Amino acid sequence: MNTLEQIAEKIKNAKRVAVFTHMRPDGDAYGSALALARALDFLQIENEVCVESEVPSNLTFVEGIEKVLKKPQAEYDLLVLVDCADEQRLGELSGEFFIARKKKIDTVNIDHHVSNTQFAKYNYVRTCAANCMNVAQLIAYMGVPFDKKTAEYLLIGLLTDSGNFSHDDVTEETFLLAAELAKAGADIRYCNEQLFKRQPKQRAALFAKTMNGIRYYHDDRFAVITIRMEMMKECNADNGMTEGFVDFPLSVSSVEVAASIMEVGKGKYKVSLRSKTYADVNKIAGVYGGGGHVRAAGCMLFGEIEDVLDKLSYTVSQYLED
Repeated sequence: MNTLEQIAEKIKNAKRVAVFTHMRPDGDAYGSALALARALDFLQIENEVCVESEVPSNLTFVEGIEKVLKKPQAEYDLLVLVDCADEQRLGELSGEFFIARKKKIDTVNIDHHVSNTQFAKYNYVRTCAANCMNVAQLIAYMGVPFDKKTAEYLLIGLLTDSGNFSHDDVTEETFLLAAELAKAGADIRYCNEQLFKRQPKQRAALFAKTMNGIRYYHDDRFAVITIRMEMMKECNADNGMTEGFVDFPLSVSSVEVAASIMEVGKGKYKVSLRSKTYADVNKIAGVYGGGGHVRAAGCMLFGEIEDVLDKLSYTVSQYLED
């Protein structure tokens, strides 16, 4: 694995950089990508940020996010991938990754997922509360100071992936970075309010409908919510409005593992997994080709919904203590 110092030099020597992040991106994905792009702007290195998905409704408040592209519009001589555990998580942009590799364009991978496959030519993977912690260090090695906008991009990632500083991978370093970002001008109250304390009525309706259908398994230690496309349509909601839903069933005192199963196509489900104290959901997701972190991970499952529930319930049972 490479050092951040080596990667910083590689980036500083580039003429034009493309920055990709994973499909269906969250605050840490966008925060990592936009903060790095801001640093590249400071160094006067041309760059584009690309992601295959539409901007989720819960992140439309982020300044500059509307400039993110679906694919590169110009040639580039360096491809940087942030907050992405493997090339398949890029979605449709995975094709662009393979084209870049075929053209012998250097690729850089900066990530914090324990399931990362180190798939790029240059890799820096360090598990921590948010990938924005890695990107913040990278920007420092690039010799770029944090301005208010960069600090807020990094803070959005930090707040999102740390569960507002509540996850068990939050450390002293996490809080020290938050303090540094606040000193640089990041408005913690504003970012916190936008991410966690405001919602459209469509989300409130979908939340109520979803939580009314919580199902429990294995002596109430495994809780599942299902979000069907029909429910989304009835509530006039979009995928971005489901952010954080999986955390509610995890708050039930008996629950060790919670899962959100969201229908994204006919017989196609996006599964988000969370655990409370001991279950390794990265390993559970890995059974189905997914991954992430010990306490937060995801995967895709296919088939009829009851079959999906049966499969997932059985797999989770293997990771629950007797």
